Amino acid sequence: MVKRLLMVVMLLQVIVAGALAWLLARVVPLDVALLLAVGVVLLVRMAIAANNFRMAARPLPPDAQLDWLQRLQLFFHEYMSTMLATSWHMLRHRPRMHLASAPRGLPVLLVHGYGANGGFWVHLAALLEKEGFSHATVDLEPVFGDIDVYAQQLEQAAQALLAATGNTRLIIVAHSMGGLVARAWLRRFGAGKAARIITLGTPHHGTDLAHMGVGHNARQMRRDAAWLAELDAADRRQRGLITSIYSHHDNIIAPQDSCHLPGARNIALAGVGHVAMGRHPDIAKHILAEIMGIT
Repeated sequence: MVKRLLMVVMLLQVIVAGALAWLLARVVPLDVALLLAVGVVLLVRMAIAANNFRMAARPLPPDAQLDWLQRLQLFFHEYMSTMLATSWHMLRHRPRMHLASAPRGLPVLLVHGYGANGGFWVHLAALLEKEGFSHATVDLEPVFGDIDVYAQQLEQAAQALLAATGNTRLIIVAHSMGGLVARAWLRRFGAGKAARIITLGTPHHGTDLAHMGVGHNARQMRRDAAWLAELDAADRRQRGLITSIYSHHDNIIAPQDSCHLPGARNIALAGVGHVAMGRHPDIAKHILAEIMGIT
């Protein structure tokens, strides 16, 4: 379903670019018109990314301040990460499980976030394969469904990965909403199966921007959501299994310290956007360090 939605968005962009090129071709050469039309579409996407940063902006701690060059790097890395994820990787995604010939450590299950699919993990999956870890992705459906239903789907994927690898425990790496799915799964199914849950940019206490989202899952991620309060009360004794990695410059989770989960291991970084967490080298280093530290 995510692919279909993304293809509709891509088609709309092509139609808009085509219409602009047709209009511009009346006053400039066709090749120039096409270039200008594509440029307009890219600038609109860039403006959307900039607006996300604006809406999510909150006061920063002293050690998270960036200079102008670092801010530019932050913005363009997030912009390129978003373009690659939504316009290429998630469109080409096929659910897959990689079984290492000489597996290293425990298997890893990768759980995507809101409005995404397993294609979000193309960079980390390649790194895990290079390092010799068996791993799999899960696609959560429907796109705007209930997080508790996603937890059941995660359980099915976990059972399949454990059966395929012959292990009794696994590691979960989850982005954004996926971290809430992992916690819901841990509460209901995973106490004996989870060796570690690593969340990236997960709104453990909700995000203000969820009020702009659609679907049951968006309502569950609002700051005042009863579902979040129930989850918070239910899994406090299991927080030692969780590592929350997040960024002071997250452009989707606001306030950013909503990712800080009491009782868990919390790693706060600077200069990384929300979607960029799937391909940023600093994030990957922390993930690998967490995975390799588990026996």
